[in-house]
Amino acid sequence: MNKEFLPLCRPAIDDNDIEAVIKVLRSGWITTGQQCHELENLVTQYTGATYAVTLSSATAGMHLALLALGIGPGDEVITPSLTWVSTINMITLLGATPVFVDVDPDTLMTDAERIGPLITDKTKLIIPVHYAGAPLDLDTLEALSARYNIPILEDAAHALGTKYKGRPIGQTGHCIFSLHAIKNITTAEGGILTTQDKALADRVRRLRFHGLGVDAFDRENQGRSPQAEVIEPGFKYNMPDLCASLAIGQLKRIDSINNKRLQLAKWYQEKLLPIAGITPLDIPQYPHTHCWHLFIVRVNEKVFGMDRNHFIHALKTHEIGAGIHFKACHKQKYYRELNDHSVEDVDLRLTNTLKNSEQICSLPLFPDMIPDDVNRVISAIIQISEQAK
Repeated sequence: MNKEFLPLCRPAIDDNDIEAVIKVLRSGWITTGQQCHELENLVTQYTGATYAVTLSSATAGMHLALLALGIGPGDEVITPSLTWVSTINMITLLGATPVFVDVDPDTLMTDAERIGPLITDKTKLIIPVHYAGAPLDLDTLEALSARYNIPILEDAAHALGTKYKGRPIGQTGHCIFSLHAIKNITTAEGGILTTQDKALADRVRRLRFHGLGVDAFDRENQGRSPQAEVIEPGFKYNMPDLCASLAIGQLKRIDSINNKRLQLAKWYQEKLLPIAGITPLDIPQYPHTHCWHLFIVRVNEKVFGMDRNHFIHALKTHEIGAGIHFKACHKQKYYRELNDHSVEDVDLRLTNTLKNSEQICSLPLFPDMIPDDVNRVISAIIQISEQAK
């Protein structure tokens, strides 16, 4: 085939974004500074959060938020296994125990009904996941949190631009957004934490830059006397201005970016209806705005005639990219071997997670796609289906 490869994703970067990066390069200040400050302000305006802290990655945000919330040895953190493994890594590296909760079989998000029975005296945090651009049912989760006095840290890596019952994700609670290259807006690598808690925001801001009382940008603007001191040991998790400048323009047009994704998702949904064995995720029934970070389908081998892994390989022969979001974390080699004594019990509790982990496939979705690109994917799926049978 001579067709150009259609990737899973492509960032929504325009000439103005590129010029913004060049401007920072020419400014002489490329690390954490005014651009990060502006991005933080824009995120608080957009989400309604009180505070926002830019970071080198969402993983860095997860690490520092866990620290700021006091998570450590002996603690239990309830979270889905169907998530990116960085969350589980950070919980484990701090000496805490991830307690895996199952998800809805069709939205792939967890809920208060599933989380409640897993709460023990050791439970110190709940980390639910807004998935693929859809929001969790926050009202019931927040009621559960209040009942047991256990905080929630929302994994909102997929959810910048998502709304739940009219309120933007990030407006309440603690949220971690990803600005990685595949996200709806990107800083190439990066993340941002939003919160209404000043003490938590201040501590994360301090921990992201060596534990100093002020960061490099503050020292430049407030002077170096008295010299900044280490308040507590910290890390090097700050975002450079070079990265922040890339996202500022994208954030200003995020609603347009997400609307393009919505139109493509609707086109996919319509075109996939007649194809047996390829089923998109369900949309939550409560009022919400989906930001369509991913368009995920399930490949039913018995109906379609091919398993998910062979399906992805077949798409590549048509010059079409695809992805998996995600392989269940408890089935990853390290965690499988770590918990080999209880893996069967965990599997029995996570039936929806396991089934979907083996079937899910993310199809190409990004704003520069056109309907003909979706038609191309659909045509390839039809041909693959016919060959499989």
